[in-house]
Amino acid sequence: MSRSTGNIIADSLELSLGYAERLLKDISADQFARFAAPGGQAVVSNHPAFIFGHLSLYGPRILKQLGQAAPEIPQQFSDVFSKDATCVDDADGSVYPDRDSITDLFFEGYRAALTALREATEEQLAAPNPMEAMAARFPTVGSMQNFYVGGHMMLHLGQLSAWRRMIGLGAA
Repeated sequence: MSRSTGNIIADSLELSLGYAERLLKDISADQFARFAAPGGQAVVSNHPAFIFGHLSLYGPRILKQLGQAAPEIPQQFSDVFSKDATCVDDADGSVYPDRDSITDLFFEGYRAALTALREATEEQLAAPNPMEAMAARFPTVGSMQNFYVGGHMMLHLGQLSAWRRMIGLGAA
């Protein structure tokens, strides 16, 4: 059976999205932007708000690189979730957007990207990566998208899996 490159990349995204949905289960809104503190000792590690917020920046990027309309990324998201931002414990809810705003943008962007990847032509995916800083590692649009929906997403979802264990929720 022949499969397009876009479908192969989308298969990874579909798996990642399913995992993200399972990891969200049982995380309350009041825990969402908090560091885990097993035994009362805070662990300075990315929490769900930061993980989903950071990843929410990439679904729209995939769409734009494939020439598709993309959800607008609020400036606050760009400020607090960029690759250069530092995750902080947000006990009073003053730093990060609310849980639904974050997860809605995450799923909206990636579900649209899933469709766009499945519809992408080989020519689109073979085009040179427009991101100069990443082009040496990922020379084509397709290789960049493959990283975004596979390695990059699973790296951060692995952080969430560890966070869940630290707060006592267990595996998803």
